[in-house]
Amino acid sequence: MLRKIRIFFATLFLVGITILFLDFTGVTHAWLGWMAKVQLLPAILSMNVAVITFLLLLTLIFGRLYCSIICPLGIFQDIWAWSGRKVKKNRYKYSPAKNYLRYTLLALFIIAMIAGIGQVIALLAPYSTYGRMVNNLFSPLYNVINNVLAYGAERAESYAFYTTDVWIKSIFSLLLSVATFAILAVLAWRNGRTYCNTICPVGSLLGFVARFSLLRPTINTDKCNGCRRCERNCKASCIDIDSHTIDYSRCVACMDCIDNCRQGAITYKMRRHKNRVVEDVKTDTQRRDFLTVSALIATTPLVNAQGKVDGGLAIIEEKKIPTRTTRIVPPGAMSIRNYEQHCIACQLCVSACPNGVLRPSQQLATLLQPEASYERGYCRPECVKCSQVCPTGAIKPITTEDKSAIQVGHAVWIKENCVTLTDGVACDNCARHCPSAAIQMISSDSNNPQAPLIPAIDTERCIGCGACENLCPARPFSAIYVEGHLNHRTI
Repeated sequence: MLRKIRIFFATLFLVGITILFLDFTGVTHAWLGWMAKVQLLPAILSMNVAVITFLLLLTLIFGRLYCSIICPLGIFQDIWAWSGRKVKKNRYKYSPAKNYLRYTLLALFIIAMIAGIGQVIALLAPYSTYGRMVNNLFSPLYNVINNVLAYGAERAESYAFYTTDVWIKSIFSLLLSVATFAILAVLAWRNGRTYCNTICPVGSLLGFVARFSLLRPTINTDKCNGCRRCERNCKASCIDIDSHTIDYSRCVACMDCIDNCRQGAITYKMRRHKNRVVEDVKTDTQRRDFLTVSALIATTPLVNAQGKVDGGLAIIEEKKIPTRTTRIVPPGAMSIRNYEQHCIACQLCVSACPNGVLRPSQQLATLLQPEASYERGYCRPECVKCSQVCPTGAIKPITTEDKSAIQVGHAVWIKENCVTLTDGVACDNCARHCPSAAIQMISSDSNNPQAPLIPAIDTERCIGCGACENLCPARPFSAIYVEGHLNHRTI
């Protein structure tokens, strides 16, 4: 029964979080957005004391239920482990904990959080890893299915669906997601929770707390006949039936052992001091490590590639990304430094962006963290979806009124690219579409009243939305582009 209850809640979380990353309309975020905010790492980075306290208490009482119910990457691995058991039953065996590897990676992860090294956080954080896989692998398929339904609905004169662009936001992120999916699937299929108990920093951190959990699976030596069914069905490889012990730092409270024991020798009950498990001869050292890591955690908050057609006749060349001295991060980020310190590259904001503005960075220094670029659209002043879905505080919640006054960058005019001067045609696209009226058309020659008009930019009024860059007809590089600001300011 306990196992069925665990599977029920795990299914709810996995489906809910997956929908969050797939839904490009933003409708479900109002109902399911809390599922992203109760993930441990986002809660730590956003300093959500209530969620952190809840998750620690949950672990202290029930063990690592978080890893089996709330963490989407853990549930993803359970699915592959279950499929592996369908091929070969009783496939696992006890293996000693690789504590040096676990705690070294945890220490590196904490150092990366304190130092703001986003690449390490993005690669190791379980929630981010799952989000990238959904965003890069499942979302395009979901969008294709949606477009098929939209096509059929349109033929039936229904507007229940609308089409959306299907495009690759980042080649590197796509390849990384494919590799991650393959590696985790193979590991889980063959060995169960290997990733969770050797690499995952969240699993290692919660493993410290789970040692002291109030409720835990316990082996009754009087009933146990040594059949090893529990050990051979433990995907965490933490049951040593020879010594009748369980390594609770690795046990994810999946209840598979209880369900598989035919003798009823394993029960989930209150721990007793006389039944405490001898897990490692270095217990005292590990407890000191726990205090050290906890102190570090406490200080962390301080410290479509298709060509477009013009009127169905001429192929319009795709725009290329300009070289920006400073990258553009979303309104609500406050500054690039704050953004980089809090963003875990889960890419939930990329999934939620309806204008195709946000995409994962491919620069080594900011690898996988979303940034703005305006080749496919611009950041519309009325849209604040990215700030509504960010679970870590990297993008603070803002209103549409706030956004219209936040300057994330400023426009820069490139004379050599402007079609008014290169092709001799009148154009005022940038000025006409600027929502902050920061661009005015002036004469290119003050002494000649017939001279072509060119844009003049008021950088004090420009908010860096990218409407001018996106709508500029110059190809492949726009004649006007946005340069990001290190610190955002209100104008």
